[in-house]
Amino acid sequence: METLEKLQSIINDSFTAEEILTAAVQTAGLSKVVLASSLSVEDQALTHMLCKSNVQPRIFTLDTGRLFPETYETMEKTMARYGFRYEILAPDSSELEEMVGTYGPNLFYQSIELRKKCCMVRKINPLKRVLSTADIWICGLRREQAVTRTTIEPVEWDASNNLVKVNPLYNWSEKDVWSFIEKHEIPFNQLQLNGFRSIGCAPCTRAIKDEEDLRAGRWWWEEPEHKECGLHNRPKKN
Repeated sequence: METLEKLQSIINDSFTAEEILTAAVQTAGLSKVVLASSLSVEDQALTHMLCKSNVQPRIFTLDTGRLFPETYETMEKTMARYGFRYEILAPDSSELEEMVGTYGPNLFYQSIELRKKCCMVRKINPLKRVLSTADIWICGLRREQAVTRTTIEPVEWDASNNLVKVNPLYNWSEKDVWSFIEKHEIPFNQLQLNGFRSIGCAPCTRAIKDEEDLRAGRWWWEEPEHKECGLHNRPKKN
């Protein structure tokens, strides 16, 4: 909580995303700050900021085993552009084998509970192993992204992982993100050009229409209020 209180006393709405990142690293130290990148345009923007600064913490990505080929291509292009290697996290093989053996490879279509179980095994459990070594988790969350994210703050306490979550892009619009990507010629997932505005695992992501919500293509068979994998669950406000 000391790190949270210190950052909350430093960061205010006048801070740029770069200034928020710098404050996070200076407060906790490089070895205790992590960026877990999904290769989204938001995470690509944050990766660019960190790689172009004098302070680069650990950058992880999750390979769930069900990603689009274009996502792997984005990963390779990003490493080539910035000259670093992602630390790649994967599901525990025994957990994965047991889940698929019991429920089948596409269990996520059967119920919300089984979809969340799949996310737990493929995404949440691997990430928790890394977050247990960190004090600050840098995220690309934005208020505009979904109904589940409208109240996010630049600095928050993540009780489920017992660490500080820092959201440098919390008040950015989608237009802001794309302007930054284009200005700096940052690699991005080419599926974004074909209606995939939010990209996760291939079986759980579809292209969307212009008038649809940004995350409408994620777990499209579920209601909007359920559309989180569990990585970014937020306490409900009274």
